[in-house]
Amino acid sequence: MAPIPTPPEQPDDAPDSYVGLGARAAEQQARERGWTTVRALPPGSIITMEYVAGRLNFEVRDDVVIRCWKG
Repeated sequence: MAPIPTPPEQPDDAPDSYVGLGARAAEQQARERGWTTVRALPPGSIITMEYVAGRLNFEVRDDVVIRCWKG
């Protein structure tokens, strides 16, 4: 039987800390904190639900982050 893989470590970061930031500044800050993938989405976007370790998602309205979550 194959061993269960260990997921990679993610940055110890609070997604709520990005809410209210400008989209560009939030992305730069996320990359500096170690997130490998940063995805900005408009409100109400239809997205797949797969979880990707190391990815941070932003919901952006009028160039401001209104919601942020891991995966």
